[in-house]
Amino acid sequence: MSEHHQDHDGHHEHDDHDHSGPLVELVTLRDWLRYAVTQFNRNQLFFGHGSDNAWDEAVYLLLHTLSLPLDRLEPFLDACIPIEERIELLDIIEKRVNTRQPAAYLTGEAWLGPYRFKVDPRVIVPRSYFANMLMDRLAPWVDDPLAILHAADICTGSGCLAILMAEAFPLASIDAVDLSHEALEVAQENVADYGMETQIALHHGDALEPLGGQKYDLILSNPPYVTDADMACLPDEYHHEPTMSLGAGKDGLDVVHKLINKAKQHLTTNGMLLVEVGHNRHLVEQAYPDLAMTWITDEHAEDKIFLVHARDLP
Repeated sequence: MSEHHQDHDGHHEHDDHDHSGPLVELVTLRDWLRYAVTQFNRNQLFFGHGSDNAWDEAVYLLLHTLSLPLDRLEPFLDACIPIEERIELLDIIEKRVNTRQPAAYLTGEAWLGPYRFKVDPRVIVPRSYFANMLMDRLAPWVDDPLAILHAADICTGSGCLAILMAEAFPLASIDAVDLSHEALEVAQENVADYGMETQIALHHGDALEPLGGQKYDLILSNPPYVTDADMACLPDEYHHEPTMSLGAGKDGLDVVHKLINKAKQHLTTNGMLLVEVGHNRHLVEQAYPDLAMTWITDEHAEDKIFLVHARDLP
């Protein structure tokens, strides 16, 4: 058979017997990683959905595609990859480059530390400064994790933070709210995967509205907080996510205003409201110059999350 065969338009099409190109020339996982990083860099991909650089993204996508453990790269670097698997690797690399979809949508999963969550374009890709804090059970802000009996996660998306809250506070009943029916379908799958249907209740609605008269020891929210101006210049990768999970009006505080103005009636006497606002600290402080709030600084989140005690809320 010839090296190429022509299709009906007279264009040359590669077939499996071609003797050049990545499918033939790239042999080991090491070769494929080098190729992927080069492709990602040359095409100026944006990394903000799990990894923050081309190398980590390439390692994740290739290990996932080969069904290898995500934390064990070294033993496999010099493994030779058969042609069927090379086709899969080339496919995932080209999809990431050509579609600009976040890696999580290509693999159907996202990770927060050791926790895996199902994701697809119905939900924002899980990423939050709360994740590490919840793995530490919100110490030092929460003295006794077993004393948290009612907690709420507003704008839950995939349900990831509600699940981390349920892990951190094993005695707590958790109400998770989202305005998107589609997001709640994904959250339902994740809650079921973790066997937490009795601990986590999902509610459809706007911010605190579905919560009725319930009082909470803790209300936590990672709401949409991108300003209209910033929405206009987000990298392509973000445009695959639901717009409503990112955009939050002119000042980026559409949901934050609702939380600050209504949270007091939903908090216990010693309750706390914690809200993640990304780089918008200055906007929050402009809007609420007299509100006593603590900006949380730890090794992961500097000035991205504010905490307000129930007694200080309007």
